[in-house]
Amino acid sequence: MTTFVDRVELHVAAGNGGHGCASVHREKFKPLGGPDGGNGGRGGDVILVVDQSVTTLLDYHHSPHRKATNGKPGEGGNRSGKDGTDLVLPVPDGTVVLDTQGNVLADLVGEGTTFVAAQGGRGGLGNAALASARRKAPGFALLGEPGHAGDVVLELKTVADVALVGYPSAGKSSLISVLSAAKPKIADYPFTTLVPNLGVVTAGSTVYTIADVPGLIPGASQGKGLGLEFLRHVERCSVLVHVLDTAALESERDPLTDLDVIEAELREYGGLENRPRLVALNKVDVPDGQDLADIIRPDLEARGYQVFEVSAVSRHGLKELSFALAKIVGDARAAKPKEEATRIVIRPKAVDDAGFKVVAEDGFYRVVGEKPERWVRQTDFNIDEAVGYLADRLARLGVEEALVKAGARAGDEVVIGAADDAVVFDWEPSLTAGAEMLGRRGEDHRFEAPRPAAQRRRERDAERDEAQHEYDAFEPF
Repeated sequence: MTTFVDRVELHVAAGNGGHGCASVHREKFKPLGGPDGGNGGRGGDVILVVDQSVTTLLDYHHSPHRKATNGKPGEGGNRSGKDGTDLVLPVPDGTVVLDTQGNVLADLVGEGTTFVAAQGGRGGLGNAALASARRKAPGFALLGEPGHAGDVVLELKTVADVALVGYPSAGKSSLISVLSAAKPKIADYPFTTLVPNLGVVTAGSTVYTIADVPGLIPGASQGKGLGLEFLRHVERCSVLVHVLDTAALESERDPLTDLDVIEAELREYGGLENRPRLVALNKVDVPDGQDLADIIRPDLEARGYQVFEVSAVSRHGLKELSFALAKIVGDARAAKPKEEATRIVIRPKAVDDAGFKVVAEDGFYRVVGEKPERWVRQTDFNIDEAVGYLADRLARLGVEEALVKAGARAGDEVVIGAADDAVVFDWEPSLTAGAEMLGRRGEDHRFEAPRPAAQRRRERDAERDEAQHEYDAFEPF
């Protein structure tokens, strides 16, 4: 049964925002007390957070689909809907978040580090929030936005200071069991270790972590054996220790050849060239092992390696090795730049950035931009007044003017949004954005003092003439 998983594909879905409410306050002797529809609640986020008590991604291997709760819709009486509950997913220290194309989205290192994997949708505004001096009685509300849904890949890269690398059965698990309190599986056959083991070592005043990587073989960087699955666990280590078996039973193998093969695989994997290396000649408690260590040690030192003769059984040389590792780890920690305080980076928009763009495509015009696409998602197209409100917002943003400049004419097809959820309509240009000469949307004469009929006719005629004049001014030649 699988007990360790270091790579999963997670399907996350944030909560949808709640819809706004369209409501009118009513009470005795006051049947039209004004709009009082509340706003919808925000949808819950899906948040990844580093938890030191979590060491594997096993839970997400068994349950890869995770969804946050939706926001509640608004209610009458100016009651806003409840926000959705954020879904917090604990992950191990050292988890890397990637998209499905392999691009790194976040590198989560350190207790409490968080990343929002899926953003919850905004709640829609109720008609009370949409009311204004011009629009005193809106009879509609905005819809809640759908939450983000997608796939992310989680990869675990063990956060350890020291990595033990070497051939299968070189004695890596035995060494980590005597250097630390870790209790890995130990046996006399290859590939005993199927998952990286992590231990904590104390050497003087220095405390560091040490990990043994499952046995590497030729071709590990291309996927042979277990190397490709676990080479990523050495990426964060400050120092690599080559564990060489000086009592290998295979006559065709020797420690120097083993070292060359492992180094070739590390070079092929990449990114580890600048890591300090030590060599641990293991199993010198065996007579033949000590003899072979005496033979190859000069060659290793000639190559520039610091060599230690050790034995997990007799514990020979372990103290010297642990203190040497502590010194290298301490120097690496001191050389790291100190973490700077969190900086707020302000990236102002360009002066000429309208927040959208109009693209002429084959037979139609597409409007692309965060605001127009969001406004479309929030519009209930079953309500004419809501559609008119959308048209007003687009006109104020400058979409109509941009369409005229792009060459659009009355009756041309206009698309707003991405291809899968786009809204398509035939464009009828008017700087009053569909007001249709019927007065300003959202106004209700019942909330105003009565005006003479002649005055209302003059105002309506003036608005019609002004709208026609502005339209003619923007008609393309």
